[in-house]
Amino acid sequence: MKTKIFITDDHYMIVEGIRSLLQHEKDLEWLGHAMNADSCLAFLQQQEPDVILMDVNLPDKSGIDLCKEVKVLYPNIHIIGLSSFNQQSFIQKMMDNGASGYVLKNATREELTEAIEMVMDGQKFLSLEAAETIRKNDDSKIPVITRREKEVLLLIAEGLTNNVIGEKLFISTTTVDTHRKNLLAKFEAKNTATLIRMAAQFQFI
Repeated sequence: MKTKIFITDDHYMIVEGIRSLLQHEKDLEWLGHAMNADSCLAFLQQQEPDVILMDVNLPDKSGIDLCKEVKVLYPNIHIIGLSSFNQQSFIQKMMDNGASGYVLKNATREELTEAIEMVMDGQKFLSLEAAETIRKNDDSKIPVITRREKEVLLLIAEGLTNNVIGEKLFISTTTVDTHRKNLLAKFEAKNTATLIRMAAQFQFI
């Protein structure tokens, strides 16, 4: 089943830019866009998308406030904050109000599709710049890992060796080892047992 996407942003060039990035993704269905909060809420009375890409700054209402309102009315909708502002306060408020992700407007197609896939999978997604901003201001230091690292992590948690993981993911043992080392570094874990425990603590597995 295709993931239904809707965008709320008052800049037509942004809307068209994201639409052109995502229009050929076979697993996504583009439902349309709204230029302000009122239009977004009116649309939601007719159709319910799976994911809304929501601008943090809208002309009639803050996207941060709209995010909270939409999550109360439609708790099953996943919201990804969309902004050109990489500021701790914007990111934190958006996430606190129920957003599942936050990406900057310079995001690549790969970053957008990964964000959509991850929030649909019940996970949180922060673009690299947003994650770094949060990390600089947050003592909890939740690691940010790539989709491939997540795949490797899940297989490590199953107790599989590098050779078996490589065969399953069609990558070399050396590449698996590199991912394993990167994961240990990102989680600041001294060994595999600590890595798995911390990954579970941060709800990666």
